[in-house]
Amino acid sequence: MSMNLENLAKKVEETVKSPGNPPIDQWNPELSGDMDLRVSRDGQWIFKGEPLAREAIVRLFSTILRREEDGEYYLVTPVEKWRIQVEDTPLLAHSLQVKGEGDQQVVSLTTNVGETLEVGKHHPLEVGTYEGTEEPRPVVKIRHGVEARLVTAAYYDLAEHVVERNEDGHPVLGVFSHGIFYKIGRGG
Repeated sequence: MSMNLENLAKKVEETVKSPGNPPIDQWNPELSGDMDLRVSRDGQWIFKGEPLAREAIVRLFSTILRREEDGEYYLVTPVEKWRIQVEDTPLLAHSLQVKGEGDQQVVSLTTNVGETLEVGKHHPLEVGTYEGTEEPRPVVKIRHGVEARLVTAAYYDLAEHVVERNEDGHPVLGVFSHGIFYKIGRGG
């Protein structure tokens, strides 16, 4: 089955008439197939070998994207479900801002699709490493299994707010946001 992005975008716009994100957790259509859409590690959405020129389509598609238990990413509407390829994370987080101080500070990020979110219970921060390397992989959970990776500049901005704390007799590095301590690494 072939896919036309413009047609899918129109269907999504017709379905999503109200502001906010659509209720894709309530949509469970059968798999329509694999779409020739890939999100590169640097956050580019590439359809049939060409970067998507319309930022509005990327923004729209980011609202109907979910990662399922099989680890795969899907664009989902009430009647269609297309598997896409994602090299790392489908979204990037940049423009880190911190308000407040200490354990009462709030860290916020803006994604490459213009969504601003606060690190906290609904958008936790997790810093792992890439498999086979010690390169940090800082991500914030967005929704429906989708994550945004902090770009290098945002990660360095975050590092300016790192504190050391003692857990079980060991120093641990991390940051606070909304009163929650997010581990970033070992201290000492």
